[in-house]
Order: sequence, then C-alpha cells, then structure tokens
Amino acid sequence: MALQTQPVPNASPLHVLRSVCVLLLAASATVAARRHGPAAPIAGQSMYLAPSCRAHTASLTDFGGVGDGTTSNTAAFKSAVDHLSQYSGEGGGGATLYVPAGKWLTGPFNLTSHFTLFLHSDAVILGSQDMGEWPIIDPLPSYGRGRDKAGGRYASLIGGSNLTDVVITGANGTIDGQGAMWWSKFHSNKLKYTRGYLIEVMHSDTVVISNVTLVNSPAWNIHPVYSSNIVVQGVTILAPTHSPNTDGINPDSCSHVRIEDCYIVSGDDCVAIKSGWDEYGIAYGMPSQHIVVRRLTCVSPTSAVIALGSEMSGGISDVRAEDITAVNSESAVRIKTAVGRGAYVRDVFVRGMSLDNMKWVFWMTGNYKSHPDDGYDPNAIPVVDNISYQDVVATGVYKEAARLEGIQGAPFRGICIANVTATLSKSRKYPWTCTDIEGVSTGVTPAPCQPLQGAHVGACPFPTDTLPIDQLVMQQCAYSVPASI
Repeated sequence: MALQTQPVPNASPLHVLRSVCVLLLAASATVAARRHGPAAPIAGQSMYLAPSCRAHTASLTDFGGVGDGTTSNTAAFKSAVDHLSQYSGEGGGGATLYVPAGKWLTGPFNLTSHFTLFLHSDAVILGSQDMGEWPIIDPLPSYGRGRDKAGGRYASLIGGSNLTDVVITGANGTIDGQGAMWWSKFHSNKLKYTRGYLIEVMHSDTVVISNVTLVNSPAWNIHPVYSSNIVVQGVTILAPTHSPNTDGINPDSCSHVRIEDCYIVSGDDCVAIKSGWDEYGIAYGMPSQHIVVRRLTCVSPTSAVIALGSEMSGGISDVRAEDITAVNSESAVRIKTAVGRGAYVRDVFVRGMSLDNMKWVFWMTGNYKSHPDDGYDPNAIPVVDNISYQDVVATGVYKEAARLEGIQGAPFRGICIANVTATLSKSRKYPWTCTDIEGVSTGVTPAPCQPLQGAHVGACPFPTDTLPIDQLVMQQCAYSVPASI
C-alpha cells in the first residue's frame, strides 16, 4: 500500500509550495493501552504503515504538554518518551506517542526503540528559540568536527541513537524548526557551534519517516547516519531557497535507504548522499550504499537535486534514482569530491528526469574546496567510476548542458550518457565543459564533448535486481485517537 501525502497545512512557506505546484502541474501519566492491527479503518482511526504496530499509546497531553505555541514542552516530550520506553524491550509491544492538534514548542528530545511519533494533521512541533534548550553534543567521528564550526554541535530537534524500529509519521502534521534565528546567527558568524538538524538518527536500524511536513530547519532536515534500513516516503520539506544549508534528506554512511514520493523546496541540495569528511571519514570507513531515490520533486536554485558528496570519504556506491522532477534548480545530479577525500563514488544509475530552468543538467566537481582541517592526505585521491545518466529531458538550461571536471591524473571514468536532450536558453559555441573525464554517449543533444563521444549502442546500464530495502515488510496499523483528546 502506498503512503498518501495529505494537503499541506497553512505554514509560512505555503505560498512557495502553491506557486511551484502550478509550474509543475502537478509526572504521572495516564497511558491508555490499545491493540493495533491491520483491520480496516473506522471512525476516529488514523492509518499508517510501520514495520510493526504498537500495543500501547499515549498523548503528549498525558505528560503535561500544552499546545499554545509559547509553553515549553521539552520536559513533556522527554517524560513521554521515557515512560513509553518501558515498552521498547523484547515482548514490550512498542508504543505510540500522539501529538494532538496545537503548537507544541520544544527543545531537542530523543526517541526510543519500537516507537511511533504520530502527528495530528493540525499538530505543529515548534523548535525552541531558546538556545539554552539545545544541548551541545560531540561532533560525528567521521567528520572530526562540526560542519559549520570546529568543535561540537547543537543537538538535533528530534534525535536518537542505537534504535530499532522507529517511525515518525502522522496525518501530515508539521515539524517547524523556526530556523530564521539560526540562519541569521550563522550569516553573522555569531554561533560557536554547528547548527542542529531537524531529525537525526544515529547507529539505528529500521527507521521510517512518512507523511509529515518539515519546514524551516536550522540546517539539514533529515539526517540518518551510521544506520541501515531507512525509508523516507511521502514527506514534504520546505525552506526559503536562500536559507543556508537546509538540505532535504542526507543519508550519511547509511546502507539500504529508500527515498520516494517526496517534495522538497530547499536552500541547498534536495538529497545529498554522504559518508564522512577527509581523514576522519577514511578512518571511520563506513560507506553509503544500496540507496534508491524515486519520484522526487525538487526546487533548489543554488544547489543540486541529487548530490553525491562532497563528504564521501567512506565511499558511495550502488545509488539508483529514477522518475525525478525538478524546476529552478542549479543541477540535476552533482558529484562533489576533492583530493584528500579518498574512497570512491561508483555505480551510480539515474534515469527518467524531467527538468526545467536549470543552470546545468549534470555537474561533476573534482576540486571541491572544503576540508575539515589541514590534516587531510594529499595522496588520498577519490575514484569516480561507472556513472550512468539516461532518459533526461531538460528545458530552459541557462548555463551549459554539463560541467564535468575530474581530477588531473585521476580522471572520472566509465561515464555513460544516453537519450538526453538539453534545450539551452541561448545558443552556445561550447555547451559542454569537460576536463579529465572518460566515457561514452548516444542520442545526446547538444552533442557532448569529445571525451564522451566514444561509441555506445543502446541504453546505459541500470540494475534490474531488487534491493533489500524494497522488500522491507510494512504493516498497516490503525491508531485510535483517545476519546478524551
């Protein structure tokens, strides 16, 4: 059963969503215990998909939550998760925390295993504007420091580590990071630490994020890291297109990831696949692999629809993307790396893209000037190999069809481009820029650069096997809203 995206509630960036849609046509607690199962929905029930249904439910109001938009609910969220964690063990049956209609201001809180966070359609979780509510945590070991600043980083609004079977879902309720304060402090260099993300799960297995709207994150929106079996489905992500580093979905040193049916308006990459930064990522050595992206719609005027890197020092492989729509974005697919990154980006397969108003269609960068410190190894040369793009139609391309720049002495190899049409806004004598690359092409307009004019017959490679993440068994679960809510 496919997850259905509900209408987006009235949120500050809603006008962005509407206008783009036209362009795209397109502490004692009373805890009630209830049994869930795959039965058909009845009045008062909400349905959702999860790896397993939950035996116990509670409302945030049971723990003193106040949804007036001004009262802090940090303690209520923490108390609720702490109480419900008693059901997270073997045979505990798992638990659901229901967030009713209202505006629920909170600082960061962590989830527990065998747990569902369910948002009512008119529920809005608001990130606190009190920086004192945001703890400082250690940098990721594969990065060696914070991404914005050396040293630690602020915790993410919703987080968790070493979890199993976690679901964040609902009737398309909203999680609003209220990021404007963070963006302003970032631009004026008034932050001592790296901004937190909206959702981050670490060292976890089987995580499902579906049917929610995420708006105004301080930085990245969804960041699974050192985790496996991740599904992000039917999620809307909205941020002002000038907001700094508001990436949509960033799987980082993750395996078996499925991203599908998502709509993203972002100030940075809509999807960015990562795996650690220079010597720290090389030492940690955990790749991102076996990742599929389907039916993504993206608006990102300053960044990529799908990016690989630039932090890729644990390696990236077996990435499959298809049925992608983008408008007003900088590039459709961008590979970002540099000397010092080491590792590899290989076995990347993209097909079926519909693009309009793009700066470039394809972009590869072998000289991405960003390092955590001066300790990177200048002999750590990344390998980029076996990259396939096909069945792409792009209109309104206002810079070049592609900008493909490998590394001198270590060219990017195995590039295949087939059945691609890029209509440029203005005729250019050199519609392609290519250095230090090798590949083949067929059926490409405008004619590609000489390094891609090797003869090729038929389609570029695209795997036919089924990834394990597509075989993840999901149950249809019914959540009954308590009569007292």
